[in-house]
Amino acid sequence: MTDEPIKLDPWANVEVKDYEKVFEEFGVERVTDDQKKAFKHHLFQRNLIVGHRDLGNIIKAKEAKKPFYCLTGIACSGPLHFGHKTIIDTVLMFRKFGAKTFFAAADLDGYLSRPKVRTLDEAYDFAAENIGHALALGVDEKDIYIQSRMPSRYYDFAFEISKKITPAEFQAIYGTMELGKISAVILQIADILHPQLNPFGKPMQGIVPVGLDQDPHIRLTRDMCAKFPQYKMFPPGGLYNAHQPGLREGTKMSSSHPETAIFLSDKPEEARKKCMKALTGGGNNLEEQRKYGGNPDICHSYATLKFHMENEKEVQRIYKECKAGTWFCGECKKLTADFVCDFLKAHQEKLKKTRKIADRMLEKE
Repeated sequence: MTDEPIKLDPWANVEVKDYEKVFEEFGVERVTDDQKKAFKHHLFQRNLIVGHRDLGNIIKAKEAKKPFYCLTGIACSGPLHFGHKTIIDTVLMFRKFGAKTFFAAADLDGYLSRPKVRTLDEAYDFAAENIGHALALGVDEKDIYIQSRMPSRYYDFAFEISKKITPAEFQAIYGTMELGKISAVILQIADILHPQLNPFGKPMQGIVPVGLDQDPHIRLTRDMCAKFPQYKMFPPGGLYNAHQPGLREGTKMSSSHPETAIFLSDKPEEARKKCMKALTGGGNNLEEQRKYGGNPDICHSYATLKFHMENEKEVQRIYKECKAGTWFCGECKKLTADFVCDFLKAHQEKLKKTRKIADRMLEKE
């Protein structure tokens, strides 16, 4: 571990690598073996959920059959990629276990916090695209809401929140005072807490799946609950997904940096080319790899399978054979490319219908 202080920047394209230091510095907890057993899902079993805040409260609510919710959202600043899919998969997992689920199409956030989104109309277009993909991945239409289309009570609550945050507090957490980012954070807090607010819902336990770099939003939102005692809200928990590595070394997949990502809108053959160029953990040559084995833990082809292939036996086989020097990079790249292409073909067929629903939701027909 390094001695430099950790800075978590929710808007950067830097992969968080030193999990231990983040846990120590910010009080994030590791997921225990008992907690993994409560959710029989590959995201937990493969350690793709790297940490949490108050996951135990969600497990208690689940086992007691008490209401709880799971919410996530995506800033509408670009097309969705396989990294976003992991977050959506997490929400779908919680729905399976009884959570009331929410998916925010954060068009206002995208416009406010991302300089490349120059107009609100661009943000609306990204929202329509993002919603279409979310629906095709299995999110229910009734669980999706659009920031710019929310009832007035949501915005009233956002104004209430804005009066409770001091400039010093915001600067300490985020290291910036950009007005667009301040506005975006206020809306995110309203997003995370509004399911506990009348008329949208009632006080209950909640969990927010995000990447670990988004923890500043979770910390601030949890602190905010104490400033509204009249609403009797529960501090929401955070669930931190490992970042799927970007196609370039040292990056996470990011819509803001297209060269790092496989997008859900990529043509299958375009995605195949990306997969075949991905960084691997193989030896310098075939002879060396046979002798010493490969390193699947740094292989971006294996990472794609680890994050998205549900067949546990196949994922374990690839890992073991790579380590043993009997599974080679060319085979792995081809299998990964085939898997991604097959997924995209099926997904994009569904998208033909779901994009029409998304356009209707945004009144774009």
